[in-house]
Amino acid sequence: MKIIDAHLHLFPTDESWAEETARKVGHHNDWDHLRQVYGELGMVHGVVMGNQSLDPDYHARYPGDLFHYCVGLDSTLLGRGNRVIPDLAERVEENLKRESCCGVKLYPGYNRIWLSDPLYEPVYELAARYEKPVAVHMGLTSTPRAHLKYCHPMALDEAAADHKRTRFVMCHFGNPFLEAAAAVFEKNPNVSVDLSGLLEGRVDLDRYFREQAGYAGLLTTWLTAVGRWDSVMYGTDWPIVNLEEYIRFVQRLVPEEHWEQVFFQNANRIYGLRLPE
Repeated sequence: MKIIDAHLHLFPTDESWAEETARKVGHHNDWDHLRQVYGELGMVHGVVMGNQSLDPDYHARYPGDLFHYCVGLDSTLLGRGNRVIPDLAERVEENLKRESCCGVKLYPGYNRIWLSDPLYEPVYELAARYEKPVAVHMGLTSTPRAHLKYCHPMALDEAAADHKRTRFVMCHFGNPFLEAAAAVFEKNPNVSVDLSGLLEGRVDLDRYFREQAGYAGLLTTWLTAVGRWDSVMYGTDWPIVNLEEYIRFVQRLVPEEHWEQVFFQNANRIYGLRLPE
């Protein structure tokens, strides 16, 4: 089975914290290492999220045979809503023009900016014009400084309903707001979801599914209730998880008859990667 990781992060190899994070889950913050592990696990491609720059040349360093990227509007650029980028639309479009750029990534909780803010209007229009999705961090954040109200799934409902020509990806399935995430996902045909970042660190999966049966049951219940398996994508949020463990984790959430869609076909179509079947 071919696998696309529809949500990961890459960092320069000289960033020690990134190497430490990767090492804790049995990996290295090194693209040659990822290439080797991808080959062992049947992973054929990945979508890199964000990474703190609007400069297309910054993103050109990713190995093109392994990765596409979503240009990110994170808090290092927007300064939690306090920073203005006058040519924001032009700089986003400069990325979207590139085949290697497959979308835009937004971080409303970290920026403390509503998805309905006029700041994002030209971004939504550009994404629709270039037929590339807008991925949005939804749910829990990695720092307590972020504000959850901005990245609650209901905030995405407003943006999706008002921008029907724009395709959105609800990252992390809005975890832990699963009921709201499922409602927004079911209601809006222009919203897809990825299953990244639902674990962190090394995990004994048998023990996990015993001790967290309730939570895992909620995940499968809502995914099954919505039933839009053609719009669910596998993703990891690497480097916070072990890649082999996370594949096995998602396989236990998704019925086997939908694995080809969730692990490969959906991301290939939604992000326009054009990889051979």
